[in-house]
Amino acid sequence: MMAACDPRHGRYLTVAAMFRGRMSMKEVDEQMLNTAVCDIPPRGLKMSATFVGNSTAIQELFKRISEQFTAMFRRKAFLHWYTGEGMDEMEFTEVGFGLFLTTIFSVITKK
Repeated sequence: MMAACDPRHGRYLTVAAMFRGRMSMKEVDEQMLNTAVCDIPPRGLKMSATFVGNSTAIQELFKRISEQFTAMFRRKAFLHWYTGEGMDEMEFTEVGFGLFLTTIFSVITKK
């Protein structure tokens, strides 16, 4: 997983599994049930697989980021660094409101 979210809490919109090496469809079907994460693949493998999935579980991550942003913006944490470089405080307000609207939209469409 490249994002810190639980894919069991969402729906998969699209998925793709790519296999490399000599294997039968029976082996593929059996191994699809036994998935695991391997951070560093060992050398010399004759077969390998890659799974890519687009899941709605990513909204957990967006919600967490939105909450963290709101908490930091309320305290104006690190804001002086950005305003010192020419950004306006209103830009952060617009971003926060956009995140809020996105969260509300995801709750409404979840039904």
